[in-house]
Amino acid sequence: MTNNAQPEILRYTAFSADPAGGNPAGVVLDASGLDDAGMQEIAAELGYSESAFLTAPPEGLGEPGRAFTLRFFSPQAEVPFCGHATVATAIALGERIGTGELTFATPAGTVPVTVAENAASGGLRATLTSVEPHSEPVDEKDLAEALAALDWPAGDLDPAIVPRIAFAGARHLVLGAATRERLADLSYDFDRLTALMHRLDLTTVQLVWRASESVFHVRDPFPVGGIVEDPATGAAAAAFGAYARELGLVAQESELTLHQGEDLGRPGVLTVTLRAGDTRVGVSGTGARIPS
Repeated sequence: MTNNAQPEILRYTAFSADPAGGNPAGVVLDASGLDDAGMQEIAAELGYSESAFLTAPPEGLGEPGRAFTLRFFSPQAEVPFCGHATVATAIALGERIGTGELTFATPAGTVPVTVAENAASGGLRATLTSVEPHSEPVDEKDLAEALAALDWPAGDLDPAIVPRIAFAGARHLVLGAATRERLADLSYDFDRLTALMHRLDLTTVQLVWRASESVFHVRDPFPVGGIVEDPATGAAAAAFGAYARELGLVAQESELTLHQGEDLGRPGVLTVTLRAGDTRVGVSGTGARIPS
């Protein structure tokens, strides 16, 4: 750390209004006194899949007082973008400075977020807009290695969900499960999958089962962050939404519901919005402060 003052460390969950659901994140609203090592130390001590750190924005970014630089650290390393920690941070800010528009300068690019009252359950709801997404094929040998690490036979894949690497701020390997039972049975070779993910520069593996036209259940192994599984993954949700539209799995203008965390006992709901005339992806969710 750059000085001896310990910053206030908040704990919020994202994609659930219940503190026991969704994905928890550490949030430091004033990290101006921390260097990289200090941020990494806090993230490691908290042990959440990611923690978020706010500092002053680049000159000219957004509305004064509502624009920030936002960085994300897993327990082991900095990551370029984290959706759930962005939502958690936006809700923490919304509780302090009010609803409205926020702008975050992240390592992946500029991410605007809207914070609004959540009429359905009270509290606040945040909607982030991703950076420009894209996807690319995965090499057959790399796919075979991923399946071997997961201990998934190729026959357990859904042929309609073509394996690809999808990006909307971070890279995720998308694999479709043919059944909900396949998705629920997750026991993988941690070191083997970690090695592959480092080689392909992946943040998570996005495992997907399609329940209906617009409803999906997802899981995200995250061994490169030192975490077996991420309970709710906004960055992967954005990447998957763009991937699904690109491959024609969903309409160009769609609202998708992603259920995640049920198999971990931390259920969360992510809403993915695809807008006509905008290649970027919206990801929305509620959040709640986790009592100390």
